[in-house]
Amino acid sequence: MINVVIADDHAIVRAGLRALINSEKNFALVGEAAGGVEALDIVSQLSPDVLVLDISMPDLDGITVTRRLKAYGSAVRILILTVHEDEGLLREAIRSGASGYILKLAAEAELITAIQAIMQGKLYVDPVMMRSMLLEPQAAARPVPPDPHLTPREVDILKLIVQGYTNKQISEDLVISIRTVEGHRSNLMEKLGLRSRVELVRYAKQHQLMD
Repeated sequence: MINVVIADDHAIVRAGLRALINSEKNFALVGEAAGGVEALDIVSQLSPDVLVLDISMPDLDGITVTRRLKAYGSAVRILILTVHEDEGLLREAIRSGASGYILKLAAEAELITAIQAIMQGKLYVDPVMMRSMLLEPQAAARPVPPDPHLTPREVDILKLIVQGYTNKQISEDLVISIRTVEGHRSNLMEKLGLRSRVELVRYAKQHQLMD
């Protein structure tokens, strides 16, 4: 039996994952979390085989949760589940210790296959992401520009963007309006000369802005 914990801040997503996992006779859903902190607690208490983990949550993002679990020595296999079709986030998740990365749009078709693969010790990457990485090598290799002067607020927003936060989540986290977030985000992209989240992740890593 494969014991699974799911962590996602959206109840409707958890309901879908719950139904899918419970439909498999060799799977057992043993716990659910609505945030990163709760996920850490549940995994510590239950020691499941697999944690299906959303990358964007309001308290601790999935990459931070993954890093902490691995730092604690947890043996749980972590499958990142996300809406972000982003090569930079994929690489960061794998470097942090995740065993797999799949898109929410493909969850119903891919989730069981992905869990079975990582339980066999394999690394599982959503086929859509694999195709994207193979078809767009030039974009991933685009050089990072020199470091311009960024304001403290721009640095805060950059860090949240590369962690996968939406504009709404950033506005709530920093207690500013969504319009203000959009303005800072636009200024960031223009100031850095970048065009995508992938390039922002690479920039943040090079300049040691990844928390």
